[in-house]
Amino acid sequence: MSDIIRIDQNARRSRATVVGNLVFLAGQVADNKSGDIVQQTREVLTKVDAMLARAGTDKSRLLNVQIWLKSMDDFDAMNAVYDAWVVPGSAPTRACGRVDLADPAWRIELIAIAAAPMTLV
Repeated sequence: MSDIIRIDQNARRSRATVVGNLVFLAGQVADNKSGDIVQQTREVLTKVDAMLARAGTDKSRLLNVQIWLKSMDDFDAMNAVYDAWVVPGSAPTRACGRVDLADPAWRIELIAIAAAPMTLV
């Protein structure tokens, strides 16, 4: 069994967990809750990039993405930002749905799984 590496852990959660060559990201949400879906999506994707880098990988190695939206009215605008961010030829499997998020000001939450090197740099 591989060692488990927990990144940015507190008593409740880790922002990322690495085991073997898999990276599991916790839900990423925008810090600026006053932004529209475009701003919040950009911020969330920037946070995903940063977490993946901390785990020694990047978005070209994404395997699965789950996107939760406050409103499906945001679907097209979110997709415009997301589609420009995804590495061509490396699109992960994906699911997207509407949920009641923990803070009503959040418009999007994104959870991801990625492949990573066997050892962190």
